[in-house]
Formats: sequence, C-alpha cells, structure tokens
Amino acid sequence: RRTGQRTTNAPMFLRLLSPTIGRRALHRCPAARTTMSSFATSSNAPPPTPSFANSRLTPQALSEYYEAQFDSKGIEKFSVKDPASGAEIAALDLHGAAEAKIAVDRAHDAFRNEWNPNRVTAQARYDALVRWERLIRENARDLATLLTLENGKPISEATIEVAGGADSVAWFAEEARRIDGDVMQGAKRRQRVMVLKQPVGVVGAITPWNFPFSMITRKIGPALAAGCTVVVKPSEETPLSAIALTYLAHEAGFPKGGVQIVCGDAKAIGAELTGSSKVRKIGFTGSTAVGKLLMAQSASSIKRISLELGGNAPFIVFEDADLDRAALALLGSGLRNAGQTCICADKVLVHDDVHDAFAEKLAEKMARLRLGHGLDKSTTHGPLINAAALDKVEAHVTEAVEAGATLVVGGSRAHPGEGLKGHFFQPTLLTDVKVDMSCFREENFGPVLSLHRFKTDEEALEIANDTEYGLAAYFYTSSMRRSWTISEGLEYGMVGCNDVAVTGVTTPFGGWKQSGLGCEHSKYGIEEFLQKKAVFLTF
Repeated sequence: RRTGQRTTNAPMFLRLLSPTIGRRALHRCPAARTTMSSFATSSNAPPPTPSFANSRLTPQALSEYYEAQFDSKGIEKFSVKDPASGAEIAALDLHGAAEAKIAVDRAHDAFRNEWNPNRVTAQARYDALVRWERLIRENARDLATLLTLENGKPISEATIEVAGGADSVAWFAEEARRIDGDVMQGAKRRQRVMVLKQPVGVVGAITPWNFPFSMITRKIGPALAAGCTVVVKPSEETPLSAIALTYLAHEAGFPKGGVQIVCGDAKAIGAELTGSSKVRKIGFTGSTAVGKLLMAQSASSIKRISLELGGNAPFIVFEDADLDRAALALLGSGLRNAGQTCICADKVLVHDDVHDAFAEKLAEKMARLRLGHGLDKSTTHGPLINAAALDKVEAHVTEAVEAGATLVVGGSRAHPGEGLKGHFFQPTLLTDVKVDMSCFREENFGPVLSLHRFKTDEEALEIANDTEYGLAAYFYTSSMRRSWTISEGLEYGMVGCNDVAVTGVTTPFGGWKQSGLGCEHSKYGIEEFLQKKAVFLTF
C-alpha cells in the first residue's frame, strides 16, 4: 500500500500481496530454499468476452471512425491483436506519409483559424479540456476494457491508467488559465518590456504501446491548453486507445483539425512529422535509438523536441531497510505492466547482509502472482506485447543463467489458460547476477528481477550510475543521512527514497543523460509548448 496507490485503487497484484492479508493466506515458496521453482499460479480461464456500454467505443466503431478521416479506400490494412489470446480485435488502414501530410495541413489550418490563440480565450480552452476530462471519466470502464484488449495489462492497471489520463487533462485545463508573462524594465528610461508566452503551433506527438492512454493525454493535454494543435501518431500495436481519445476530444468540442491522428507506417509518418516546416514541436516517448533518429530528422528545421526515452532503473536495498516494504515496492516497480515500463527496476542492488532474506521475501510473494487475460479480474499479470518482446526477455534470462546466475522463480514462457496463446512470460527472479549481464545492464521490458550483492554505499552508487540512462532510481533505507547522500549522488531525473511512486500530474517527469530531454506534467510541462516573445514598449 506504500507504492503510491491506496489499496482499494491499487493494481490487483498489489492488493493480493498487501501485508494486510492474513498470514494464513500466504504460502511459502520452496524456491526460496532451493535453486529453482516453477511459477506458482495461472488463472486457467478462457479469455472473457468484452462488453462496452458506449457503442461508439467498440473496436469496430473506432475503426470505422478512424477510417472515415481519410479517403483511402482499398488501402492495405494492419491487424491489431489481443496479446493475450492472439486474436484480431481490429484491422485498420495502413496509412503513411500522404495521410500524415493531410493531418499536418489540417492541424496547421486549425491553428490559424478555429484554434487560433488570438480568437480562442484561455477560458474557452479550459472549458473544452474540462468537457474532454468529463467524457473520459464517464466512459472510463469502456476505455479501460479497450486498453486491456490491445495492450494486455490487467483491467485494474488499465483502470488506473485511464483515471491518470483524466487527471492529466484536468491538471492542464487549469494550466490553460495560468499562462502568465512578465513585465521588465527596459534599457532606456522610458521603456518597458513585456514578455509574452505564445503557443509554438502544430505539435507532432509520437506515443508508445506500453501506456497507450496516459502517454497521449500528457502530450495532448498541455499542447491544447497552451493553444497548440496536435497530430498524434500512436503505436501500431495499440492504436485504439488513441482513436478513442481523439473521438472524445472531438465530442468535447475541439476542432477536428485541432486533434488529428495517423496510424500505420511509423517510419513514413515520423519522417513527415519531423520534416514538415508546419510542425514546430515533436514530443516522443519510446526508445533511445528512435529518439536519436527523431532528433537528427528534426535538426533541419530546428524543431523543439521533448523526449522521454529508455531507462535502466536501479533499486537499492540497504541493510537498514524495511525489507517487507521494499519487497512489495519492488514488485510494484519491477513487475507492473509485466515489467513493460520505462521506469521499471531493472537492476536490484541488495546489501550483502540482507540479500538472502530479501530474496526469500520476494520469492514468497512472487509465488502468489497469477498470469492470465487482463479482463479476468483474478489476473495479476498479463502478457508481453508481441513475440519480439518475448524473445528478448527469454534471451536475457537464458544468457544470465548460462553465465552463472541462479534462477529462483519463473524463467520461462507460459500458457496460463484455455485460448491464451499469447506472449506470456513467468515473473522471474534471478540472484547471483553479474553487472555485465544483459538483464542487469539493459532495459528488459519484461517481468525480470535481477539481484546483485553490494557491500558499501560507494559501491552501490558506482554501479547504479554506471549506465547511459538516467530516468528513474529507487532506494530503501532508514537512515536520514543516507537519504540525502544517495538522493544527491544518483544521476537520475527522478529518485524515489523509500517509495516507487515517482510520477504524478503535479511533479515533473523527465530523465537525464540518454533518457531524454525536457519534462512532462507539473507546472513545467506546459512550458514545452510555449515560446517567449519580448515586446519593447518605448514612450
């Protein structure tokens, strides 16, 4: 319950593992005393049948709504599949550069006309964002169902993500009314200088599949609040959540040209967004490799760019830590969304004095996790997004074990129930992990916890900072002195001391080093979409 969500609103697996559950409900995992165990439980249930209260938010209706935006009959389609079952849930037109150009032109026209900042007041922007937030909350159940279908995460996590997306919109609705400039003394006696903040113009928002809902609201929300227009390019793995958000934005009263969406060929659409002189800013969440490519492509037109890129988050457990609290937090940080988050704990550093006890607590808790379809409410963990993700995680674990790591829990692919032929991998615990192993040095993007022993604070900091990434880091200690020294010593944009909840609408989200540029959320988030103008008044 100390990982940032109250128990009643927490993901299913955190409620299952909550220390408030009676000890008789727990069973010890023999893996903690041996070298290996199979993963304990699966739901063994067939995929549930999804239901929608709003007929306009079904996969079929959203597909039709999206395809009506472009005149592209007879075009090739791409398939959107449920990663848990492998079943197709939608087939969308495979759009590319031509449709991206149309979307950019529409957004540019809307910025000059219907959404012109000289015509649309801050109050009007606030009102539209509040209407959008209300529609999101009213349709939250359907939106969470849609998210689970295309992404695979448990419905409890999807529900939290949708609520968080609505919170982002609500926050930036208020920010629309807080865009203040400044008045300064001029260089001359009879001169004053006004500093105005004005929208940058058309924004290209390129979003990932792991949080297909919230990654969009945290980009569209501040852009619209600032007075910009947006072209969204979602992942082809999870386009339906983005289409649903676009539909609801139009229902809320935003001009259709003001919120555009293009799905399909990532390279072609990305090249059009970065190459167009009408697009003045790119916002991207994804891999560091693609972020570097977008930076290079944007250089010719000197676009503003904000990047939220890869991570390799350390999780440090000192000898004076509350081990139960740290273990529960690590499961929340490392295994949420099947480990597919940029701020997941990839490398777990545990003090030598408490290593074995901590590993045993983790193994005990992990044995109670339950794989299955995300719409099954008993499921704690869903599948990985696709076959490539599954192959990568399996390769990391295999490499580690062959190089001497000890497999304690999990470690293999899984088929948790009838009809669930998707990309499941057992939540996995490795000990005796070396710092040069891929599972420790790289972003796993899978449900793997890799434990490495350390003996001194200096050693822990050196290992934690030995990476090109710098997004998030976590550590657990009861020492006030250590709380300060480790917080200041970690080379990361976000640090959690005795906590893994390092995100929220009121606080900045952004990384150091090759984990990104700029920030999202907080009072600083909207500044990414504004440019300053100095007006010199001489009298």
